[in-house]
Amino acid sequence: MKQATFSELRNHAKQYFDIVEAGESVRIVRNGKPIADIVPIAQDLPSWKRRSVQPLVLDGVALSQMILEEREMED
Repeated sequence: MKQATFSELRNHAKQYFDIVEAGESVRIVRNGKPIADIVPIAQDLPSWKRRSVQPLVLDGVALSQMILEEREMED
């Protein structure tokens, strides 16, 4: 996380907001004490990307685990 004084932010606001726009947070300090964090806004994701992924389970075993076990038997 980048850090800037309040005066640096005021004098170079565009530079710091470009950093935030690029995905990095900036902590603002005044008199040596943190007073704010400027953080990027999370991008809106399509609904199909927001869903939590559940592993495919067959007979109580995750399919990915079955594949790994089968690969180990082939070696």
